[in-house]
Amino acid sequence: MLAIFVAFVAVWQLVYSFGLVSRIILPSPLETAEEIVAIGANMLSGGYLLASFRVTAKEVLIGFLIAVALGFGLGVLVGETKLGERAVLPYLVAIDTMPKVAFAPIFISWLGFGISSKVALAAFIATFPIVVGTAAGLHAADENARMLFKTMGASRWQTLFKLKIPTGMPHLFTGLKIAAIGVVAGAITAEFVGGGQGFGHLIRTASSQLSTPRVFALIIYLSLLGLATFWSVVWIQHRFVFWHKDGTRRGQPGE
Repeated sequence: MLAIFVAFVAVWQLVYSFGLVSRIILPSPLETAEEIVAIGANMLSGGYLLASFRVTAKEVLIGFLIAVALGFGLGVLVGETKLGERAVLPYLVAIDTMPKVAFAPIFISWLGFGISSKVALAAFIATFPIVVGTAAGLHAADENARMLFKTMGASRWQTLFKLKIPTGMPHLFTGLKIAAIGVVAGAITAEFVGGGQGFGHLIRTASSQLSTPRVFALIIYLSLLGLATFWSVVWIQHRFVFWHKDGTRRGQPGE
């Protein structure tokens, strides 16, 4: 993994040195590293960048929690009822196929320029993968196990909570991991369109000033936020679904 990183930086430096891409667009690795250090120092000292990062992190966290609640509820509705499968799912699929960035102005006009519109778009983008993961998980239970529960007189709720949900947890966490990445994109997109005090607004400002090293550095910090969200979900999965082995345990993100 270190060798890949070194090779990437070397290619980046060569592209910059030979002027294959305009230096206004592509900064050097050294300039980007200097901005990363400067931003980190500002955050460690409690400066304005720390406050901005907290705003974006708050939007991501709240948006993700709302997406989990909505996604799980809708996933159970779709996976457990004919009404959900036939009437609700087609609408969810139709909405998910629409370009998400187009909803940013709508949420801003509804909820204003504050944190609410950013949270709403973040949750909106992250909800559908959780719906799909939950619904798929509810159908993952073995038919023999279902028949056994039915033979023993288990109610529909007992079958749901004691068989289908535990069996479908790996599928649910697959959706959660996809959502953990999408929720950051949703929050940043809303900040691009609606301003605010987060890192998305800082990236837009730095880009307008042609400060590409700062843009690259801010993007890297946002990627770290996304990675932290993703690996938090992976850690929770390994704690509560320890019996299921997936690619993330072997260092490969994803199922």
